[in-house]
Amino acid sequence: MANRVKERRKELGKTQDWLAEKAGVSRQTIFDIENDKYNPRAKIALKISGALGRLCEELFSTEP
Repeated sequence: MANRVKERRKELGKTQDWLAEKAGVSRQTIFDIENDKYNPRAKIALKISGALGRLCEELFSTEP
């Protein structure tokens, strides 16, 4: 699953710690998501999308 989480987070000037707190996960989880080492479950993906002000479909894609 391809994602644009890191790109969007940086556009907003936010840290991985900030996003992790908003999504209720660890900073390591955010790091792994941003580096395509972990595909989040729907609940986490929705929390990340909400924190970053984007639709889930805009940040996460099944296409590379």
